[in-house]
Amino acid sequence: MQSKLTIISYLTTPDWLIFGLVLALTFAAALYGNYRKKHTKNTPLDYLLMGRQLTLPLFVATLVATWYGGIFGVNEITFNYGIYNFVTQGFFWYIAYLIFAFFIVDKIAKYKSITLPDLTAQMFGPKSAKVAAVFTLVNVLPVAYVLSLGLFLNMIFGISVWNAMIIGVLFTCLYTAWGGFRAVVFSDVIQFFVMCTSVLLVVLFSAYHFGGATFLTTHLPATHFSLTGGNGWLNTLIWGFIALATLIDPSFYQRCFAAKNPQIVKKGILISTLIWFCFDICTTLGSLYARAILPQAQPTQAYFFYSVQLLPIGLKGFFIAGILAIILSTLNSYLFIASNTLSFDLLRNRFKNVILSNRIALFLVGIISACLARFFNGSFKEIWLTIGSYLSACLLAPILLGYIYPKSISDRLFVTSALTSAAVMTLWKCLPLSGFWAQIDAFYIGLITSGFILLFRCKKGSQIYVENSTDL
Repeated sequence: MQSKLTIISYLTTPDWLIFGLVLALTFAAALYGNYRKKHTKNTPLDYLLMGRQLTLPLFVATLVATWYGGIFGVNEITFNYGIYNFVTQGFFWYIAYLIFAFFIVDKIAKYKSITLPDLTAQMFGPKSAKVAAVFTLVNVLPVAYVLSLGLFLNMIFGISVWNAMIIGVLFTCLYTAWGGFRAVVFSDVIQFFVMCTSVLLVVLFSAYHFGGATFLTTHLPATHFSLTGGNGWLNTLIWGFIALATLIDPSFYQRCFAAKNPQIVKKGILISTLIWFCFDICTTLGSLYARAILPQAQPTQAYFFYSVQLLPIGLKGFFIAGILAIILSTLNSYLFIASNTLSFDLLRNRFKNVILSNRIALFLVGIISACLARFFNGSFKEIWLTIGSYLSACLLAPILLGYIYPKSISDRLFVTSALTSAAVMTLWKCLPLSGFWAQIDAFYIGLITSGFILLFRCKKGSQIYVENSTDL
């Protein structure tokens, strides 16, 4: 097998036909979602949350599909560090999913919120909502997923990554803006099936051609089977805290707010966790095979190049459609959430037409994300660590305490805690640290700062909140 190749030369007519068929089915599903919208009132609530009519199958499909857009980032981590990927991008997250299902769902069910910042307004106050909206917007900017799409188009068609990102973002924005959340959900159904099947095929064909665990252990470094992958425990545990950001993840909340009832949410998260477990096993094993067969390949490209050369005619086209489905299903969701945050949570009072402002915001968010992808020099790990750490360190503690001790945190205290944590984290990143202190990530400093402020200043009964969000 070759470590570098022109993908388009490996694709035959059957591959292109299957690839085109999957794309056609995806857009047909989005069209169907738009057709279903015609039978409902064209209100902001329907556009943003599908009128709170999300059923269990749709909930599972859209939640699972939304979670894996950074497929090349996962491949990169596995290629470099082995099963460390399953620990940091899998195991830690399963714990967070279960905590959400058993301890968070019932607490948010009493609120009829539209977005996470809208929920924050009800729990703490209007200033807290604005601060939460800013952090949410930064967190859901789909930088890693825009980069993934750029890399995908670059590997298929050979166009520059920058041009590929712009083309891919504009194309995604068009169909997302047109159909709203309903189009996102129905297209996710097709993408869910294709993405799960494609990564399973890679594992099955790899085991058939090369063998199982014995082959991997004899062709990979020993550190690839270490839980830390050669990284320190502090570095590894950061991912555990970042995984807890699921408890305040906007995409999770969006689907919870859109579901018909809390029972659907609980069952859906449990089913999704089982599917995620299987999916993570497949992507980790597939990337390990790629590392064993193509050790000289680029970490972000190895899995893709390996799979295209491994699979037979026809299934190559299905596989690349699956990779595209993984990327698009997350990209369109995060673009939509980011545009909601900008137009609904931050600029709602400036525009009368929520739907129109949301559509404009979609394109603006897409362009910003593409520019940021260049700023991070294409490093998925740096993107996730930087963006994810700020959300977790600054918002996780006050929101969780708000659930446990309602009315204990005032609007002013929430703002003080979040902004001070962010400022201290940024300062820590800028300091010329060495020795032991250089090993302490800014995330820990931000989390300690937030916890210190809240524990010493929160008082029970210090806040009055409302039960329902603004009607749409």
